[in-house]
Amino acid sequence: MAMPPLPDSRTEPDGSAVIRVLSYNIRSMRDDRDALARVIRACAPDLVFIQEAPRFFRWRKPAARLAARTGLVVLSGGAPAAGPMLLCSMRATVERTEDILLPLTPGLHRRGFATAVVRFGRARVGLLSCHLSLRADERFAQAGMALDQLDTMDTPNAILAGDLNERPTGPGFRLLAERLQDCWTAEPWGDEYTSTPANPRQRIDAVFATRGITVLGCGVPRGLPGITEDDMRAATDHLPVLAALHVPAS
Repeated sequence: MAMPPLPDSRTEPDGSAVIRVLSYNIRSMRDDRDALARVIRACAPDLVFIQEAPRFFRWRKPAARLAARTGLVVLSGGAPAAGPMLLCSMRATVERTEDILLPLTPGLHRRGFATAVVRFGRARVGLLSCHLSLRADERFAQAGMALDQLDTMDTPNAILAGDLNERPTGPGFRLLAERLQDCWTAEPWGDEYTSTPANPRQRIDAVFATRGITVLGCGVPRGLPGITEDDMRAATDHLPVLAALHVPAS
């Protein structure tokens, strides 16, 4: 049976907004870039929370090309955030952005957050894209840092999304879900598992939202017009998570 479609983006008469949010680990665009662009376009997002964005030599060019091919603009992140990135549509009014590098543990990859505060109509929202550590103790600490960062944004509502490198039973995932809505749990839509595309069997990528946001649907999209299952497998080594959220006016 076909899935019901997610609501389209819109601004309501009261200034609140329905937005489409995509979280996607793109593995530094090392895979099929044409398929990657098709998947993102088919999801029609207002915001894309990217992990493993290009971040080394001349990283800005491939990031800008991806944004242009998907009708979006680069909002923040990339190399200055050690991989996380935010893209947005022209619907967004940008208030501020900040790229944050986290403490480096010797022998492990540097991690960071791409953050921003944007408005859709009169709906003001803080954003944070993250890619947490492969090591459990560091991953848990970084989840706490992400929550602390949301607190500093001084916004009535916020969205956190990313590759958590951990299943929902893990302590870092649980810490986030205690403070925020796990959007898949709140209103499941589509498929659950995000890794790996060839044999999805675990959910390690997620979208979270503060309690004042209404989740209209969240999950791995399937059957979207304009893309095939082959596109989803070829684009990168994760499946995307797409959510529709209603953000109140503030």
